[in-house]
Amino acid sequence: MNKLTSYSRPQTLWLVILRLLIGWHFLYEGLVKLFSSSWTAYPYLMDSRGFMADFFHSIAENAEFLAFSNYVNIYGLTLVGLGLILGCFSRYASIGGIVFLSLYYLSHMPYIGANSMMPTEGSYLWIDKNLIEIGALMVLIYFPTSHIIGFDRYISRLLKRKTA
Repeated sequence: MNKLTSYSRPQTLWLVILRLLIGWHFLYEGLVKLFSSSWTAYPYLMDSRGFMADFFHSIAENAEFLAFSNYVNIYGLTLVGLGLILGCFSRYASIGGIVFLSLYYLSHMPYIGANSMMPTEGSYLWIDKNLIEIGALMVLIYFPTSHIIGFDRYISRLLKRKTA
């Protein structure tokens, strides 16, 4: 696949906007957690339902695992957001975002009869905002724009010079 694929201007514009919107979502979620001294993943993990609930509960109930989970959430979300916004290592940022969203989806799967203590924006069945955002990140992986508009453009030039 040629990373410098030619897109039309509207295609490039909307793909970059999609990358920026998702990046902002991740960055904001990371920064809110970073600047909230009382934030912890504990209530979210303990509210987990479904076939992986025991796994998420075990993370919450172990102080070291919980501290690690908090750290990874705060700094991972922030880095994914920055990577997408800046177009810097955006493929890795997209993959990281997919991993986060997959874990969030698995911890609170939307199925019939699922009751959650955490506030939701509506009623979902199988498909929720996490799954939709995973799909959007997959689009960004297969239709990259960071080599057109982003720091990846400069990083790839530097790497080409070193290998030439």
